[in-house]
Amino acid sequence: MTTSPQNNLEKLLGRLLKRKASRSEAEVQADVRTLLLDGGLHLGDDDLHEEVMPRLESQVGDRRRIDIEVGFTAIEIKKDLRSKTLREAAEAQLAGYVRTRTEQLGQRYAGILTDGADWRAYSLAGDDFIQVSRFELKPRVALEDLLLWLEGVLATAQGIKPTPSAIEARMGADSASHLLDRATLTALYEQHKNLPTVKLKRELWARLLRSALGAQFDDSDELFIEHTLLVNNAAIIAHLVLGIDVKDVRPATLVQGQLFTRANIFGVVESDFFGWPIEVDGGESFVHTLARRLARFDWHEVEHDVLKVLYESVIAQETRKKQGEYYTPDWLAEKMVSETITDPLNQRVLDPSCGSGTFLFHAVRKYLETADAAGQSLKASLDELIDHVAGIDLHPVAVSLARVTYLLAIGRERLTSSERRYIRVPVYLGDSFQWQQRTDLLDHGHLVIRTGAGGQFYENELRFSEDLLADAVKFDDLVNELADRATNRPSGKIPALTAVFNRLAITSEQDRQELTQNFRLLCELVDEGRNHIWSYYVRNLARPMWLSRAENRVDVLIGNPPWLSYRHMPRDMQDLFKEMSQSRKLWRGDEVATHQDLSGLFIARAIQQYLREDGTFAFVVPNPVLDRPYWSGFRAGDYPDPETPVKVAFSGSWDLRRLRPHFFPRGSAVIFGRRITVGIGPSAQGNNPVPLSEHTERWTGKISRTATTWTQVKGWIKRQDAQLAYAKKSLISSPYRPRFNNGATIYPKYLFFVQAQDDNPLGLGGGRISVRSERNSLEKPPWKYLPDMEGVVEKEFIRPVLLGESILPYMVLESKQAVLPVEASGSLMDGEHPHIDRYPDLARWWRNAEEQWNTHRRSERLSLLEQLNFRKKLTDQLPGTPLRVVYGASGMHVTAALVDDPNAVLEHKLYWGTVSSEAEGFYLTAILNTPALTELVRPLMSYGKDERDIDKAVWELPIPTFDPTDATHKRIAELGAAEHHRVSELQLDTTKGFVKLRQVVRQVLNTSPDAEELDQLVRLLIE
Repeated sequence: MTTSPQNNLEKLLGRLLKRKASRSEAEVQADVRTLLLDGGLHLGDDDLHEEVMPRLESQVGDRRRIDIEVGFTAIEIKKDLRSKTLREAAEAQLAGYVRTRTEQLGQRYAGILTDGADWRAYSLAGDDFIQVSRFELKPRVALEDLLLWLEGVLATAQGIKPTPSAIEARMGADSASHLLDRATLTALYEQHKNLPTVKLKRELWARLLRSALGAQFDDSDELFIEHTLLVNNAAIIAHLVLGIDVKDVRPATLVQGQLFTRANIFGVVESDFFGWPIEVDGGESFVHTLARRLARFDWHEVEHDVLKVLYESVIAQETRKKQGEYYTPDWLAEKMVSETITDPLNQRVLDPSCGSGTFLFHAVRKYLETADAAGQSLKASLDELIDHVAGIDLHPVAVSLARVTYLLAIGRERLTSSERRYIRVPVYLGDSFQWQQRTDLLDHGHLVIRTGAGGQFYENELRFSEDLLADAVKFDDLVNELADRATNRPSGKIPALTAVFNRLAITSEQDRQELTQNFRLLCELVDEGRNHIWSYYVRNLARPMWLSRAENRVDVLIGNPPWLSYRHMPRDMQDLFKEMSQSRKLWRGDEVATHQDLSGLFIARAIQQYLREDGTFAFVVPNPVLDRPYWSGFRAGDYPDPETPVKVAFSGSWDLRRLRPHFFPRGSAVIFGRRITVGIGPSAQGNNPVPLSEHTERWTGKISRTATTWTQVKGWIKRQDAQLAYAKKSLISSPYRPRFNNGATIYPKYLFFVQAQDDNPLGLGGGRISVRSERNSLEKPPWKYLPDMEGVVEKEFIRPVLLGESILPYMVLESKQAVLPVEASGSLMDGEHPHIDRYPDLARWWRNAEEQWNTHRRSERLSLLEQLNFRKKLTDQLPGTPLRVVYGASGMHVTAALVDDPNAVLEHKLYWGTVSSEAEGFYLTAILNTPALTELVRPLMSYGKDERDIDKAVWELPIPTFDPTDATHKRIAELGAAEHHRVSELQLDTTKGFVKLRQVVRQVLNTSPDAEELDQLVRLLIE
């Protein structure tokens, strides 16, 4: 009986994992060689070879050998890397090989060090030799995972289908391939970041994103490097789409896009903020390596927007959240395009926040398929396509990806056909929202571009009349021509532009004079080493303004606008958002202000600027748009901006919150409608807005993670008509509402929460305890990377703290312990408090904590003590009361219990209220823990992915104050006491997580003999 190659490899992995002392280094080398040859890495015996090299450390003539060399990677194999001394010696040896090979080949060269169980990838970063990735073989680790890691370093596979999973696994942030590329690019940037051309691009990139995103823009070198890597990836992929062998193309040509210009394909790859690598030493080698890695994929046929997967897997979720970026699944975009673009050959379509181009991809495909079916020639189809499907985004990386996605949608066969003429990809960089309402770009009928950098503007400006912008293609040609001529001329000379004016039929004397002045300024910028991307900058900033002209407005707006909650906006953006929302009747103040979202105002602005009257729209929106009170102004469809009033007629919605798995961090929906005429007098008759209906189409189902097209997904989804329950409609609040408060914000946790340490043999003396920070896996940067706090603290300042996870239905789990600077009197002490030095141990702990806070906090607005007692949420609990009802601030079910420890401090994931008796406590916990209460309160809750944010929504229900003489109240309290006793008798495994424990308790309560009666009484009481 023969053994399959897979089984042989599994046995081989088992040998490597064990690291038996009896095995020789030669045996390990043989197993690694077999793994490389038989592991599906597309290697044969000829690909693996040994190479004799000088031993760089030696002063004499002896020679050393690379164990295995594969392409541009040296693999050094040792018997066991657990020895630090052996590992460091092997790293030094490998570093010598990599340095020598890099010098010999003029190409990035990587190194792998392994003992078969521990695999480490290395790269040169300037003069340093650094580890960039590591894979540890462990029991139950799949063979495929190791091979995927290896292939990422070696880049040996060919013809990889660029599916979302393949893109994420082989190019995502955690892949060995990405980590190697990023390490190389980071080293390049650190070496050359002070060059004028690099500094200019970095400054203009920051200026654009800062002006558009405000304080939530992370102006860091790390983000600039990530963006550079993504955009250079996109540029190379664009060439591969056309079937160009990028391994044989000069790196500068790849990054600057000359081959596209030569092929009459414009607006895809061009000089922008991210072309700096080819302008520095070592950059061409980096781009060449990048091209070799990307050529492993077969980009010939792509059925969806795969580049968004690359973006989402590389850019951190927290960064995307700050910018309101949530990218749409292909199947949803495909379905929305199908429903909305009903006459693709006669409808002009714009996605005003196109991201990586998902909606553009499907709109382009639909246009071309319809044109083919109508018998339209390819030449006519491509000529007209660019006027029928366009996109705008303010993010330069998204724009670069979207332009390639546009090409992917057209497809290689059409792009390489001899029938086509020129193509100008209509995806533009610009702020389609126009926060400043274009006052920064428009001046007396002119587009104005300041040419300063880093916020310091020269008096000189580039000025273009609106008449020049009327013809988009001609304007782009003009700006390109000016920039090219300014670059390709003898320094100090300014040639005449007469031939340009004549060729482009620019006859206005004023335009000619202004363009001559613009050209003079561009020439000066070139001579100062500060040109390069002004044509890119000008053309893209002009496009949103051109599209907003009445004659250029589109028939269909479609897309997914930025989702950014008011509470996450910087202060200046909040002020402008409030002002613009108020003028359009979108603003809802009071306590719901923090829940309001940019997406509604964005849609209103997009309709106002880009959609013709009677044009239609479809947008993905946060699910609260459908039924939450703070969206009532948007749902009304009347946005009376004084400059240009807008009215819409909503035509329907899809409620997607019940689909699983969630494809956004928050629940979503889709809304549809059209813009209606806003007239005066008789022309306004019948033109009333049509509000968004309470009737919706609700989608439910669990979608396969491998499904990407609508055909694959639709079988998993059930669609049915539903009635929305509007929150707080005809609602009477509970008198308990003002009696319940949110707990204290005890954050960062590691500065407060502690575990007791063993005393030293000499003891600590009375009333003192040795403690150390209690850490958990949910900590966020930068706190998660900081060392533990440890020391001795007086026992009186170690307080029990209850968290959200401490509460089960009717039960309180063991409390956590925290260092809190609270005197017996209830007063709080900071490091400057006159009393704190009475407690020397606390003083040392607290001042250390304050130093950590001051060093690493994001804002200087609050001191550590102010953060701890934000809105008096700590001092309002002091001194503690003997009986408090507490419930979780969030969760799929309301969870409540009675707390009888007056010393316990409650953290912000809990709400609490003092009760006068056990009977009142059991009355409230009985009501709060019933399934009926959760069902009734769910439509009132704000939510992320699901209705989870309970907060004070429970008190929007008319829960009456406990009356011990009321028979119903008394019976509910009795049943609550019985359930409390029943739960207290449970023998729970407290090693399980709180989610599991809550499930166990609820299962017991659901089968309780009192469950049905209690649920009915609560419904009768509230409904």
